[in-house]
Order: sequence, then structure tokens, then C-alpha cells
Amino acid sequence: MIDTELRVAVDIGGTFTDGVATLSPEGRIWVAKSPTTPDDPGQAVSTVIMDLLSQASLSLGVAQVPMREVVHGTTLITNTLIERKGVETALVTTKGMRDALDIGREWRYDIYDLDIELPKPLISPDHRVELDERLNARGEVLTEITDAKLDAVVQAIRDLNVRSVAVSLLHSYVNPAHEQRVKEHLERELPGVAISLSSDLAREIKEYERTSTVAANAYVKPIVAEYLQELDARILSIQAHVPLRVMVSSGGFSSAESGAHSPILLLESGPAAGVLSALNTARQHGIDQVLAFDMGGTTAKACVAVGGEPPIAHHFECARVERFKRGSGLPILIPSIELIEIGAGGGLIAHRNRIGLLNIGPESSGSMPGPACYGRGGKDPTVTDADLLLGYLNADRFLGGEMRLAVDDATAAMQRLADELEMSLVDAAFGICNIVNENMASAARIHIAENGYDPRDFSMVATGGAGPVHAVEVARKLRIPRVFVPIAAGAGSCLGMLSAPARIDRSWSNPQLIGEVKWDEVASNLASLRTEAEAELKAAGATDVEWTIGAEMRYYGQGAELSIHIPYETISSSTRERLLAEFERQYKLLYGRLVPEAAPQVITWRLVGRAPTKVHHFQWGDDRVKSSVTPTERRSIYLPLRKAYGEVDVYDRYSLPAGTVLSGPLILEERESTIVVGVSSDVSILPDLTVSITIREFD
Repeated sequence: MIDTELRVAVDIGGTFTDGVATLSPEGRIWVAKSPTTPDDPGQAVSTVIMDLLSQASLSLGVAQVPMREVVHGTTLITNTLIERKGVETALVTTKGMRDALDIGREWRYDIYDLDIELPKPLISPDHRVELDERLNARGEVLTEITDAKLDAVVQAIRDLNVRSVAVSLLHSYVNPAHEQRVKEHLERELPGVAISLSSDLAREIKEYERTSTVAANAYVKPIVAEYLQELDARILSIQAHVPLRVMVSSGGFSSAESGAHSPILLLESGPAAGVLSALNTARQHGIDQVLAFDMGGTTAKACVAVGGEPPIAHHFECARVERFKRGSGLPILIPSIELIEIGAGGGLIAHRNRIGLLNIGPESSGSMPGPACYGRGGKDPTVTDADLLLGYLNADRFLGGEMRLAVDDATAAMQRLADELEMSLVDAAFGICNIVNENMASAARIHIAENGYDPRDFSMVATGGAGPVHAVEVARKLRIPRVFVPIAAGAGSCLGMLSAPARIDRSWSNPQLIGEVKWDEVASNLASLRTEAEAELKAAGATDVEWTIGAEMRYYGQGAELSIHIPYETISSSTRERLLAEFERQYKLLYGRLVPEAAPQVITWRLVGRAPTKVHHFQWGDDRVKSSVTPTERRSIYLPLRKAYGEVDVYDRYSLPAGTVLSGPLILEERESTIVVGVSSDVSILPDLTVSITIREFD
């Protein structure tokens, strides 16, 4: 008789769908992986959940293990925005503001590109409906809304025959009353049409960004709502009364109902979960400065985290025209773990560019057809093909032997590229890996420096299917001395979801000098936001919640704000002194001095509610862990510093008991990933089976 339950996490990536089940409270885990099914993403999710339940039942010797909940992360929103496959959407905006999405910030992300392509708005001008209403910057009504005006808006939207409507009215971040009235009227007159309000998603100053955010939410809302409803039905068909939770970009999870209402909050759910997995490993081993490195089949992202908590950004971009150029995407105002996209994943396609040089991406092979070595019809060489030909991957043990890689297909694809470049096949393959690793190291180096740190003071934690393959070489280029690869690193994002707390973020902009703040008004608004947030946290199953008050502050006349945080308290004039002291402390830390005679200003108030951070310990639920330090084989791999192939020992990672110490170069293989140590290193197996790699050879 089982008196414990499984928590299941499933992450849909561009190439594979990963799943992890953990048995509470012991922390035993089982891992499953299946190719993503783009035409029906829920199919792969169902496959993974059934596989996890089968593994757990077999290990525990029971017919069925009960599930407590399923936590889910997905790239569905990101892919929909990138591919422009959302629903027909209309925008209701204040008269005179219909062109805000086209005007944008009125600046060029590349001033030297004469053929620059700016991001195209998700809602075309002919789908934007103006409403004759007006609030001033204090939220006071200048032009009233009438039923006749609303009826005209309804008729215009009805004529457009859209499935979703975004509402963004001028200064609604201060006073949402007009937007609420529009919503009530549209819901009454246009049943079945999804409505999104900017004041629900981003009650923040910045007209263009706020409108872009609600447009993106409306563009994907019906699709995500249908997807989550269908996924919930699939889960219930597997096991009744199992709630579905969704991972959000800020590093927590919420209810599926909340995700369906505000799907834009899920935009960076998978990468955010990868960071949480890395931080959980860091906490276990007392590491304070971490570079979380997550590389899968489609993307590679990194996060610089200091002090055990991930940095949170409240403004980022998606669907960029130029993948690595800031300003070339659609601005989104939601809280998100601050990530940098430092490269693409194993499916990135290599080619000869127009000036005859080897280039990588930006096109990716995705899950279908995938890299040439998948044997599904892919003809172009990818990073995964290069990894295979350099000996880093075992063609017979990919996914634990469930998927055999086609060496001949990879060779043929790479040879065609090598012939175009007039170089050897080996040089082409190593060139691909070296360029990818150098690009990722360069992007991470700049990001670390921008935050005022030295990469030599950091440790790297690698997750993702391709992360452990490339982590040591990227760390070597950064001169990061130590790399950690946690248990089940290939499904690290799922471990992050299982480590994530329930969390909710709310904001409210009302620019005021700190000496002129109306503290009773602030208290009323934050209390209202907290009441609303508590309802959502309760729906997500949270009971013990910690609350934090935040403020975006600057000196009057400046253009950049500092994020200030203090524990939740009853707002009063005494709050002023605490905020001011924290602002001046951070300002002096960042800039070295304060600005004399300058007036501090609060731009945006924030409220964060989250369950307490806990350290989660995981162990395998099956009997895969052995006690043998005998290599499974010796294999020839390309050694980057020697510029030649060399024979190295290959080990089954989970045959190595805790306390094992080895010397690199070597390879550790597991079902979900492969750890490649191509330079002189000390490799040790820690008590929780995390692999610790101390690099001894940098040049």
C-alpha cells in the first residue's frame, strides 16, 4: 500500500519532451524523454507521463502510483509568436493611439544596417479599433466612455470576425476602470471572444511596451486555453483528480486557469525552470556565484545568479528579427528570470555563408526532421552531427539505446559542407563545435562583466540534453574552474519545476517623487493586488506564502531605474525611510556615489508572493546506480587543445559510486545526456551523484 504520491513535471522543448516524476517525500525520481510532436504537443506529454507511471509502478511493485499534480512548461507560446501562427486579433485603444505599435520606440537596433527589418506588430492597423475616451497621467477622467461609443467598438470588432481582443487604453496602469468597463461590455456582446486587458497583465508605464504585451497575450490566448484544456483532459484520462499547474517565467508555478487567462506569463517557462534546477544544485553544495548553463536541442541560455536567488527582469523581448540583437524583437512587460540567449541547441544548422566562411544558424532542424544523424530525412549538418562525428556521442547508446544515430547520414551531410568549404570533414565538424562554444562563451563573458563580476569566481552548473556535452569547453574558454552536472541533467528543466515554489507577481505604476507619495493610495492598491494574488496562489495549492514589496526607483530626470525590495509591511509614511535607505545603498554600490540635491522618484510598485525556497534532494527511483569504476569502452574523441583524436575511457555515469575520483579527458554517458571532458581535469562523484569537474588545463 503506497501512502505517498508522485509529483510529475513535463517540459516541451523544440526537439524533445522531457518528464520527471518524484515520489514525495523521499525524493526518488524517474525520467522519461520522447521526441516532441509539433502537430499535437499533448501527445508527447501523454507518452512521457505514461512512461513515468510505468517506470514508477515497476520499481515500486504496484499496479498504479497516484499522482498529486502535474507541473508543465512549454515553448508553445514562444513558437506561436515566432512563427506568427496566433489567432486573428483586434486591438481596442484610445483614440489617437492606434499607431503606437508601429511607432514603437522610434529607434534602430542597428544604425548601420541600411536594409534593417523592424519587428512587425502582431495586430495589423486595420484590426485596431479606436475608442473616444481619455484619462490623464493621474488617472483622472478627461473624456467619458458612453454606451454608444462601446456599441460602435463592438460592431467594428464584430465586422473583423476575430477570436481575441486586446484592450490597451492610455494611462490605464494608474486607473483600470475604463478598461474594465470595455471588458464587461465586450464579454456581454461578444460571447466566446477572448478578452485581454493591459491593466491585468502589466499595470506599468511605457505605452508601447504595455500595448505590445497585451497584444501578444491576446494573440496566443485562445490557442493556449484550448491546449491546456485538452492537456488537462488527457491527464484526467490517465488518472482522475490530478491538478495541472503551469510554470511561469518568473521562476514559480501557478494554476492552469491562471495560465489560460495570462499565457504570456509562461513565455520563458522552460529556460526559467533550468535555472531553478541549477540553483537547487548550487544550494546543495554551498555555491554562491553560479552561471546556470542550459543547452537543449533548440536553444542555449545562461543566467548569472549570485546569493542563491535568480535575478528577475521585468522587460525583455521575444520573436526577434535578429536573434542576438537587442531591440529587434517584440517588447514584453512581464516578470521573468533574467536569461541571456547565448546560442542555439544541437539542432542548429551549419552552412557556408555568402563570403565563403563556415557559419552556424540561425536556422534549426527542430525535432522534425531533426539533425541528419536522426535518420528522419534531415540533409543539413548540425551541431549534434558534429558532436557525433567528433566521438562525443555514442551512436548505439543515444537515449539509452532507444534511438540509434545514423553515422552514415551525418557523415554524408558533413562531407557536403566540408567540400563546399574546401576543408576536411574533421575540420568542418570541429569548426562547428568550436564556433558554437566560442559564441556561447563570448555572450556569457559579456553578460557576467556587465553585472560587474569576474567569471573566474563562478562555478557553472550544466543542464539540458546538450549542456553537459559542451559545458566543460565553454567553461574552459571562460576560465571558470569548476563545472557541476546534477543528477538527470538532461531533464534539468523538469527538476527545476519540481523545485519551483508557487509564485505570483503584480505591479502598479504611478510615478511620484518619494516626498509626494500618497501612502494611503499605495497601501490601498497593494492590498487590492495582494487579495487578488492570494486567490491565484490558493488555486495553485500554496499555503505558506512570503510577501515582498518592490519599487522601481530613480532620481528625477533619469531614464534607468533600480529595483528595490523590502519585506512586506503595512504601508505608511515610515515606509519612505526604508525604501530611501535601500535605494541609496544600491545606488552607491552601483555608481560609487549619490547624486547631491537630486530628488528620488518611485516609478512602479511591485508585489511578490511566493512559497519559501527549499533545497530539494533527488535520488534515482530505480536500480540504475551500480558500484563499478570499470570503463565500458575506450573511444577515440577529438581533443580540442591537441587538435587531434585521442583514446579516452568511457564510463556509465551511474555505475560510478559516490566518492569516485577520475582524471580527464574522459566521457561519462547516461540515458538523457553525455558529459564530455576533453581536457585535463579532476572528475569526482559527490554524495548526491552530482558530477564535479575541476578543470586543470585552460590553454
